[in-house]
Amino acid sequence: MIRCFLTARGGDCLLAEQAPPEAGPEPSGLPVVWVDGNTTFQTLEGFGGAFTEAAAATWGKLGATAREDLLRACFSHPEGHGYSLCRVPMGSCDFALGSYSHLERPGDTTLASFSIARDRQSIIPFIKAAQRVAGRPIKLLASPWSPPAWMKSNGRMTQGGVLKAEYRQAWARCYVKFIEAYAAEGIPIWGVSVQNEPAASQCWESCLYSAEEERDFVRDCLGPALAAAGLGGIRIIIWDHNRDLLAERARVVYSDPAAARYVWGAGFHWYGEDCFDQVQQVHDAWPGKRLLFTEGCQEGGPHHGSWELGERYARSMINDLNRWAVGWIDWNLVLDAQGGPNHVGNYCSAPILVDPSGDVLLRQSSYYYIGHFTRFVRPGAHRALSGSEAAGLEVAAFTHDDGSAAVIVMNASEQPRPFALRIDGIQAATARMPPRSIATWLT
Repeated sequence: MIRCFLTARGGDCLLAEQAPPEAGPEPSGLPVVWVDGNTTFQTLEGFGGAFTEAAAATWGKLGATAREDLLRACFSHPEGHGYSLCRVPMGSCDFALGSYSHLERPGDTTLASFSIARDRQSIIPFIKAAQRVAGRPIKLLASPWSPPAWMKSNGRMTQGGVLKAEYRQAWARCYVKFIEAYAAEGIPIWGVSVQNEPAASQCWESCLYSAEEERDFVRDCLGPALAAAGLGGIRIIIWDHNRDLLAERARVVYSDPAAARYVWGAGFHWYGEDCFDQVQQVHDAWPGKRLLFTEGCQEGGPHHGSWELGERYARSMINDLNRWAVGWIDWNLVLDAQGGPNHVGNYCSAPILVDPSGDVLLRQSSYYYIGHFTRFVRPGAHRALSGSEAAGLEVAAFTHDDGSAAVIVMNASEQPRPFALRIDGIQAATARMPPRSIATWLT
């Protein structure tokens, strides 16, 4: 039996299960969406969002019932999204309540004053609550936006600057301290990125690395520091910035065997041009390295009620996963109705916003579009070969070890799109996608 879940613009069809397709011969002349479940590619790590201080503070202000509702919406499975791969900033970012580091004492290269006390106020309680509701491990990627101000050339955490050479080893040991401190809280860290957006000097926390500087830091400092601490299993992710320079940044690091041996893969964001070809190029050149989407959100305010918001998510997820990404991490899990809090006024959207009048969760179109992937494509799934003969339909398909499959089809056009769904050469369903809709077919 095949099942179908649909989200469509207008009305109340939001992740709604549809009536089973009627049996009968396939109408002639229909374009085909096809899946070859016997030809599979990468294994997926999972999907999720980011435990920023802004998200944690927003969650913490909710009443007990709304807090639990949000946790179930994001982490419960199968009634929620079942997030299993998430991100946490290592120190402050723009979506923090202020600028801070875990090593505030200038010159403390012994790390005696290193502390995650700030994280214990809201971020760690949020993560622990999510762990409880998920009922399964949540893989966490830790990403720094900036080293402590005193380690940098400009003496501040904001406005770019670079890591001073004399502090590179101490900064590498800070990753170790962070991982160990979180482990002591019962929160294992799955991986670390070297630096969030290393090519951007921002009015919020930022630090610049050239490709060569990132390569050398991994090879000479971060990789050895993790290995010496018995943390060689922690995945190191380079770049963690936009797709446009992904291949060039990967080339510099992966061309150095001494650096490349420490690197699990490259992370990327969606700001700027799509540049999906860059993701494919990196896989083609270095098929042994992983690719992970590590951040994306709609910038410039909360964008309440925007349908295009959800379509942007699904288009990126379909294209990135079809080009060998092994996971996809959204940005803030939840924000207030303004698209914050944000200590530099860089307000953005999130899949769930909170109504300022009370404990009301406002699920945006992005929440539902994301759910068409996260609710039905489980960690450990394999991408399957798929394609569409129908103009305007985008498709991605996945198989699980139990033999089940999930086929995601999006129609972003203003026209209804009829098609026949064939899985492994066999007719599975005849469908008609409404305008501006997305559906997941399950076998």
